[in-house]
Amino acid sequence: MKDLSSTIVQDILLQQQNSHFSRFAENAPEVLQSLTAEQITLLKHAFAMSDFVAEGLISKPQWVIDTISNNLFNFTEVIDAKPYIFAQIEHCKTEDELQQVLRQLRNKFLIAMAIADLSLECELKTSLANLSHLADTLIEGALNWLSNYCQSLWGQPQNRDGIEQPLLVYGMGKLGGKELNFSSDIDLIFVYPEGGETHGARRSIDNQQYFTRLGQKLIAALDQVTKDGFVYRVDMRLRPFGDSGPLVLSFAAIENYYQDQGRDWERYAMLKARIIGENTYQQPLNDLLKPFIYRRYIDFSVIESFRKMKLMIAQEARRRQQQQNIKLGEGGIREIEFIAQVFQLIRGGRIPELQQRSLLTALTLLVQHDCIEETSKQVLLNAYYFLRRSENAIQAFNDQQTQLLPTDEKNQTRLCQLFGFEQWDEYLSHCQQHMQAVNHEFSLLIGEDNEKTSSINQHWVTLWLANWEDAESISWILKLQPKWPAAEIHKQLINFKAEIQKRSIGNRGRVVIDKLMPVIIEQLTEEPEPAITLERTLQVLAKIVTRTAYLELLYENPPAFKQLLKLCRASAWISEYLSKFPILLDELIDPKILYSITAIDDYKAQLTEHMMRIPEDDLEAQMEGLRQFKQSKQLKIAAADITGILPVMKVSDHLTALAEAIISDVVNMAWQQMVHRYGQPNSTLGTNDKGFAVIGYGKLGGFELGYGSDLDLVFVHNREKDDQTSGEKAISASHFYLKMAQRILHLFNTRTANGTLYEADMRLRPSGNSGLMAVHIDTFEHYQKSDAWTWEHQALVRARVVYGEDELADNFARIRHNTLTTKRNSDELLADVVKMRARMRDHLDRSSSDVIDIKQSIGGLADIEFLAQFLVLNNSAQNPKLTTFPDNVRIFELLQQHQLISVEEEAQLVTSYCELRDNGHALVLQNLPTQMSDDQLLKEREQVSKIWQKYLG
Repeated sequence: MKDLSSTIVQDILLQQQNSHFSRFAENAPEVLQSLTAEQITLLKHAFAMSDFVAEGLISKPQWVIDTISNNLFNFTEVIDAKPYIFAQIEHCKTEDELQQVLRQLRNKFLIAMAIADLSLECELKTSLANLSHLADTLIEGALNWLSNYCQSLWGQPQNRDGIEQPLLVYGMGKLGGKELNFSSDIDLIFVYPEGGETHGARRSIDNQQYFTRLGQKLIAALDQVTKDGFVYRVDMRLRPFGDSGPLVLSFAAIENYYQDQGRDWERYAMLKARIIGENTYQQPLNDLLKPFIYRRYIDFSVIESFRKMKLMIAQEARRRQQQQNIKLGEGGIREIEFIAQVFQLIRGGRIPELQQRSLLTALTLLVQHDCIEETSKQVLLNAYYFLRRSENAIQAFNDQQTQLLPTDEKNQTRLCQLFGFEQWDEYLSHCQQHMQAVNHEFSLLIGEDNEKTSSINQHWVTLWLANWEDAESISWILKLQPKWPAAEIHKQLINFKAEIQKRSIGNRGRVVIDKLMPVIIEQLTEEPEPAITLERTLQVLAKIVTRTAYLELLYENPPAFKQLLKLCRASAWISEYLSKFPILLDELIDPKILYSITAIDDYKAQLTEHMMRIPEDDLEAQMEGLRQFKQSKQLKIAAADITGILPVMKVSDHLTALAEAIISDVVNMAWQQMVHRYGQPNSTLGTNDKGFAVIGYGKLGGFELGYGSDLDLVFVHNREKDDQTSGEKAISASHFYLKMAQRILHLFNTRTANGTLYEADMRLRPSGNSGLMAVHIDTFEHYQKSDAWTWEHQALVRARVVYGEDELADNFARIRHNTLTTKRNSDELLADVVKMRARMRDHLDRSSSDVIDIKQSIGGLADIEFLAQFLVLNNSAQNPKLTTFPDNVRIFELLQQHQLISVEEEAQLVTSYCELRDNGHALVLQNLPTQMSDDQLLKEREQVSKIWQKYLG
């Protein structure tokens, strides 16, 4: 409690204090005598700070003992007044008595809360919680009393199955968010579960009629002004159809309304909505309305809606000359709420944690989910605390619903006293700084409606909207951009127009398309190849044109749109990828996020976090979640690839790490599904060891995955034949692992809405396509020793465990090492390798007279890989360390260290290998065959061919 003795307040607040205190002393001397000196000081301070407190206690002096001495509750802490309030309400005998008790309870508690706020510096969170709790309790108490009363008149409402039906009261806005103002209206919506009729009265009435009567009585109990005042001004205009709609709706009616007719501003209104009091219908009703509020896709349509709402509010504030309104003015409380709620509505469907009613909670979560910066959050929080505390104080001065800064000296002085300012100008300056900071943040997010259209060349708007002949349109384009391939661009635009006319995109979608297309054409003026960029961009738009939210995403986010153009220009593969999986457009919103590449070691942790949001029992959602994670990460890797952030070796490292993380998750999913059905092998009980491993071959084994690479996999286990599973439906361990392998392949290869996860290839398993899907590690070892062909040992050079516990991984490493270091006949080995290479070239080489196949041509990638495999197999018996690594680059390093190839040969092979792979990556990103002209990298290929001839010629 701040001292009132400073000069600023002596003439104003001391005069106020003394006037009120004299009246109180004259009216209730016996109460005054019962107070301590400290309590009298507090009472005087409260009288100085609030006319509402003074008038209330002067008229009800007996309340002083409870409110000043904390006999009732300590209002500087969060209270639970429900038992006390309910006990008072239960004693009421008539509706008139109920109204009197409700109003007296309301006034008594608000006086106590005002004293806590204005004199005891109660924390804002505590104050908001107590104000909201009071409203909840008074509403719930009144509803309970009136429900019993109405049932005595008209019977108990029941559905057709005889189950009692309650009236449910939805608290909206600040009441719903438990952030109620001191003197706020309350926005309510009344609903009930099901239709039916009442039972137990002389004459039954329809449930709708019964609940309408009950709702009317509840409104009167709270809103009607009596000699004791009112409880809360009740506003029912947020209900479906507003004032013209029924007062009460059933669940079915409210669901139909929001599905068919719900408007954007109603999503905003429902964001904080909650049912007052506890009941079993709370969750079902929330689940029913959640799809309307939170869309499953990233929903940027809300920005335009919020902008329009803000514009209407700002116009109304200006019309009423309310520039000093700390709620509705620029940078006011409403803008802080808008900022949080924009992101909640945009992303809440995809990130359930953002589905919060509390603004303070939401702001913290928005930082955690990279929606806003920590610095922005702090700006908004600081302003919110200052403005909300000011708002509560302004309303508590005289129990008036206002958000206008006071113009009279008395209330200005009270605000200065509360915040510790010496002069009103100091307070006002501090307040304006907060509001300007908020408005800056708000403008960055919302912007103004005319910002984009004003900067767009109106000629492009004309071109898009006009319905000209071909020659006229082409002439128009050439006049504006003489160097453009005008005929080609015109043809693309005409074809796109014809395409969207066939599609049911709705009026909203057409409005956005008409705004977006001139922006696209304008952006092409900065493109080196406008026709190619336009063609690829329209390919993406054609896939999302019926999904208006995605169009709005691009229109509302110029940086995201520029990223789309940049990526489409650079890569046909990316544009096709985005058109197949438009949900990835979310990744374009923030370039910093797009180009923020996951650390190699973090893919597993990020995938685990991503999958934790999906229910474990929803297999379809789990499969889609895996695919979306892969697509999102591949898009980021590709973006970093084409911009040069990642070199080719690092691209493959990231694609391989991503695949390993997904393999791990898929194996765990398959394991859980198998264990649920059959139990787990008894020998694995009580351990974390699944007794199962995945061996990666080829590009996966060699850390060389590309964007469209298959996964060459082999599954092994180490459980004995007589091992059985622990479930009621017991099977042998070998059968368990066979079924688990089949399940893994199903999870990988099944085509869902988001495509396949990976094409998993099992042809390298022992005995190939005729072999078992999962074999015992001992069987694998025997096969490698006795039955494997030379080409299978070649494949083993680039093999490693990509999933599995240490024991199995070590066992496989031993088998691989022993197999590769087996002494071989050099001539036979050479003949086998050369024969296999020739057969592969005959079947797969797509070279012609003027183009060469990057992989299969002479001197291509396959020659380099075969060369590495031959040299390892031929020399590992004498040089066992050659088996250390499965990737070609490090194999060549080891070969050079053991002087099996020269320093020059190592450099030539590694350089050629990287150059050829880099070209292959680039061609894949353009959706082109992995072929190049026969004069490209000619020197490199000739060097490879020369080394091949030396060792394998």
